Amino acid sequence: MIEIRIDDAAVRAKLTELMRRGMDLTPAMRKAAGIMADAVEENFDQEGRPKWPSLAAATIKARAKTGNWPGKILQRSGSLAASITRSSDAHQAMAGTNKVYAAIQHFGGKAGRGHKVTIPARPFMKLEEDDMAKIVKMFEEYLTK
Repeated sequence: MIEIRIDDAAVRAKLTELMRRGMDLTPAMRKAAGIMADAVEENFDQEGRPKWPSLAAATIKARAKTGNWPGKILQRSGSLAASITRSSDAHQAMAGTNKVYAAIQHFGGKAGRGHKVTIPARPFMKLEEDDMAKIVKMFEEYLTK
């Protein structure tokens, strides 16, 4: 399973302050998980932020032959994008996928029979600075309730 984990000082500071006040973070964590999942969806929609590497010519040819081209990168069937889940409780917020092939698509590497095919990294399970800012702002608003 691939998960998004936030290790950001600003977010941790807000969480520490909320916990210090004894606040129930369940609603805020639910919103944070939603922001994370929305960010991943945006990565799929925009084909990366920044843009992912293009598909290999052989991949484009194979997809065209099966009627799956033109199309979006990492969305031949849509099952990877559809597999993104969110979960949360009072102490954590997560977005992730349970697709076995997600890691090779996200991190890149050697794949296929004999690991002869190089798949470039196309990081879809990531947050951009503006996504982090949304999470910080949401916790700030929750803190001032």
